[in-house]
Amino acid sequence: MNVPNKLTVLRVVLIPLCLLCILLGWDIPAAVVFALAALTDLLDGYLARRDNLVTNFGKFADPVADKILSLTVMIALLARGLYPWWAVCIVAARELAVDGLRLIAVEQGQVIPAGQLGKIKTNAQFFSILSALLHLPGWITLTLVVVMSVLTILSGLQYFYNGRKLFSEN
Repeated sequence: MNVPNKLTVLRVVLIPLCLLCILLGWDIPAAVVFALAALTDLLDGYLARRDNLVTNFGKFADPVADKILSLTVMIALLARGLYPWWAVCIVAARELAVDGLRLIAVEQGQVIPAGQLGKIKTNAQFFSILSALLHLPGWITLTLVVVMSVLTILSGLQYFYNGRKLFSEN
């Protein structure tokens, strides 16, 4: 297993530790663990592209790890009243819809690659989560959550626009 894939696995391994910290109310340690996990996302992609280490495992596992990290932490924060329910619903709905679209594409022998807007969306999710974990002023967290939600919707629409040929009659 190459270094980028090990970083992806590390991100998944850090999720339970982050959740435990959140559920115990240790928000600063949770923020540190979450930030470390988020940094593995930036680093694994950079190393994979730089060193030509892109693998099928990485193409699959990296976005799955991001989704699990973001959604589980959002839900844990929601349970503590630190994250808005509507934002969690937007993220969950977008991820399920895009994953469904990708499954349809694979069945038709096509691949819909991750777009730049999707990568920006993931980073916006990470920043909104860190804002909530660090108990930044409410207006800052709310602004980040609103921006993240808009980016989440737009990136989901972009996937469906790019995959529109999947729904043609041919």
